[in-house]
Amino acid sequence: MTTAAMTTPASARRNSALLGLAAWLCGVLFFLPFAWMVLTSLHSESAAATNPPSLGAGLTLQGYREFFGAGTGVSPWPPLINSLTASVASTLLVLLLAVPAAYALSIRPVRKWTDVMFFFLSTKMLPAVAGLLPIYLIAQNAGLLDNIWLLIILYTSMNLPIAVWMMRSFLAEVPKEILEAASIDGAGLATVLVRIVAPVAMPGIAATALISFIFSWNELLFARVLTGVVAGTAPVFLTGFVTSQGLFLAKVCAAAVCISVPVLVAGFAAQDKLVQGLSLGAVK
Repeated sequence: MTTAAMTTPASARRNSALLGLAAWLCGVLFFLPFAWMVLTSLHSESAAATNPPSLGAGLTLQGYREFFGAGTGVSPWPPLINSLTASVASTLLVLLLAVPAAYALSIRPVRKWTDVMFFFLSTKMLPAVAGLLPIYLIAQNAGLLDNIWLLIILYTSMNLPIAVWMMRSFLAEVPKEILEAASIDGAGLATVLVRIVAPVAMPGIAATALISFIFSWNELLFARVLTGVVAGTAPVFLTGFVTSQGLFLAKVCAAAVCISVPVLVAGFAAQDKLVQGLSLGAVK
């Protein structure tokens, strides 16, 4: 018994070290493609095109200069602003709709709420390309082609089911005693949502907002087909670097790095909230 008691802490430390090593290996594996992309973006086109790639080639910022219009005169700022506008606006709309819906499905459950949740989930079963033609025809008849508001509406509808599912699991963890006390004090629905539910569920709201923002920022299919010159987004702008003259790898990697920066900044800024929100309710 004494020997087992003495070996248990050592075994626990060994297991913890192995798990930590495995986590670091997974992190490095996930980070390697991005690091390789950054390194390639700092090479010249001739060095980036070598096979196998040359790690010791000289570094240059020419790819970034060309991304920002040096020598081409094409500015990336309109597509970046379009992506930021569509992503932020659709994320705000998703939160405004998802939080009350999740409140009704978790804290004040409606009748047959499981059917409602399945309906939300079923909307994600249809491949996006299957609805592309009807959406294109509707947008054409409504005069919304190449319009940023069309992307805002589409991104909101695409992210809303996921947001409702996430927010329901987060709001289910809100203590019912707090809500009952607020109800006894005469607080209305708006007061409960803003002053009680929102602060308690802020990690979940931050996680939902970040995921919605990332999905909207990275969306390419609808933006590619439904937009043109006016409302083109950053991913659409990125595809313009693949031309009939060939694939300019260094320039494409530089553009990909620049377009990835807003998502990376948002992820690092809300890292603690994201981890806390995604793990909320995982351990009882």
